[in-house]
Amino acid sequence: MLQVSDIALTRADVPLFDGMTFTVHPGQKVGVVGANGIGKSTLFALILHRLMPERGDVEYPRPWRVCHMAQEMQPSARHAIDFVIDGCEDLRCTEQALTNPELSDEQLAELHARLDDLGAYQAKSRAGQILTGLGFGAGDFAKPHKSFSGGWRIRLNLAKALMTPADLLLLDEPTNHLDLEATLWLENWLKRWPGTLLAIAHDREFLDNTTDHILHIADRQATLYRGGYSSFERQRAETLTRQRVQYARQQKQIAHMEDFVRRFRAKASKAKQAQSRLKALERMDRMLPVHLSSPYSFPITAPRRMSHPLVSLRDVSLGYDGVRVLDDIGQTILPGARIGIIGANGAGKSTFLKCLVRELQPQSGELMFGEHSSTGYFAQHQLELLDATASALATVADHKPIWREQQSRDFLGTWGFDAGMIERPISSLSGGEKARLVLACIALHEPALLVLDEPTNHLDIEMRESLARALQDYTGALVIVAHDRSLLTSVVDEFWLADNGCIRVFQGDLAAYTERTAMPAAPINERARRSSRTDQRRASAEKRAALQPLRNELSELERSMDAITAELRGVEGELADPEVYRSAQPDAVDALLRNAAKLRSRLEETEERWLARSNELETLADQPR
Repeated sequence: MLQVSDIALTRADVPLFDGMTFTVHPGQKVGVVGANGIGKSTLFALILHRLMPERGDVEYPRPWRVCHMAQEMQPSARHAIDFVIDGCEDLRCTEQALTNPELSDEQLAELHARLDDLGAYQAKSRAGQILTGLGFGAGDFAKPHKSFSGGWRIRLNLAKALMTPADLLLLDEPTNHLDLEATLWLENWLKRWPGTLLAIAHDREFLDNTTDHILHIADRQATLYRGGYSSFERQRAETLTRQRVQYARQQKQIAHMEDFVRRFRAKASKAKQAQSRLKALERMDRMLPVHLSSPYSFPITAPRRMSHPLVSLRDVSLGYDGVRVLDDIGQTILPGARIGIIGANGAGKSTFLKCLVRELQPQSGELMFGEHSSTGYFAQHQLELLDATASALATVADHKPIWREQQSRDFLGTWGFDAGMIERPISSLSGGEKARLVLACIALHEPALLVLDEPTNHLDIEMRESLARALQDYTGALVIVAHDRSLLTSVVDEFWLADNGCIRVFQGDLAAYTERTAMPAAPINERARRSSRTDQRRASAEKRAALQPLRNELSELERSMDAITAELRGVEGELADPEVYRSAQPDAVDALLRNAAKLRSRLEETEERWLARSNELETLADQPR
């Protein structure tokens, strides 16, 4: 088990922990929550022994393998799939050991047997499955790590962590930079994973679906609650309500005792009792007041005027460098619309948003904006466009030069920026604080249309809930892409699906879409839906017949992999037998080693062909006829 006992730690003269104690048992999956800056990532550093506490201990069994998802990584020339497999350090060390030309035959046999134990011959297939689940295409596997953008490198770090054999897995905000589909895949992976998990996350749905305990860090302490995040919220609310009642009772008691002391301290007959009560007041362990309200309370000001419609698209096609991504878009956005854009990674969601904010011109068709259709756009890259040397106060002043300084300070205060934060350089702010600043600057301009691309990355749960409330009250139109299902459920009225190169209204709610994504079903085919049942059965039969050759090839490849694997195990079984090296001729041993190498190469090639054909079959199966 993981035991954290009486931990005390101060960082930059700020006490983070004082007497923090909790225990996590093997197999438990724990969500770590708390306000930004409260010490969640610092706790991970203590568990990894990268930090030493001023007092207390962090202990877990010596044999435990601990894996941590890195937030940053130096760009590497390693291919993506090799970068992920590098998470299996024992495997890589064993492969390196095999390159030693001075190994004896017996040592070679032992190393080959160890490779088999480490699952070396399935490693590439497992890494490919993880990469595919996190949104990478088969064509990305051979790309160098350094060729990916920052967000995709974070996904590669996550893939590497999932590939690493571990008894204790530490994930720090793993859903940041994931889309909804990849988030759902990760949830299913973590549900099946048998080890112990600690995950820092701000996504309540993700926490509800993957954790069975919540570790809440507050007031330099940590409290472990049984159940997911929703259960934690109920328990926490009950605790705070009791504390509020106890605090009120104590305040009444203190007021009564202070009044007694004040009235009778000077009277000789009551002086002893007054002194006794005064000492009792000094000894009393006074409770702190309980604050249940969110620290954030901001409005997104209603636009003064809005066109009707705001945006109209007729037969619009979008793409890059002559390559089309989306075709025949025919949608209209009206004032007050609440639209969530959903769809698989690469389906064109961000492409569509760039069109709405005039960053991407149509390749064909007609795109019209109303006279009063000012747009506010949030995307992750805008955090990097902030002037790192400027302060939050100066940034707001640039956007609102007519405001007095106090107006800017008051406005930033509603977005959670205290007096110390607003004058610091933006470079010193956290990712969540920068995201809040960008959202605040967008709200300043009273847009008629808000276009938000993953606005919740780096935001804590309280900020997400405050943003949801502000969006609910906002009277303009909203178009949003997000993996936070709680936010989508609370602010979106209809969903548009990016799929098969087009954008269409999705007939269902978010629950229906997530169920469809988790258990892929046949795609909706408008023509087939209008036809008779006989036509539908005929179309299905034709599609099955068209896909049958691919399915046959996959079955043949699977049989080949089984046969090669069986033959390879036989050869490696001989190589693992010390008697072979004592009794067999050297040429025979060399032949066995060459055969083993040839079989491994054949198995790897066959697995790669199987993975490519599987992706091809999946793509074709999702296309309507």
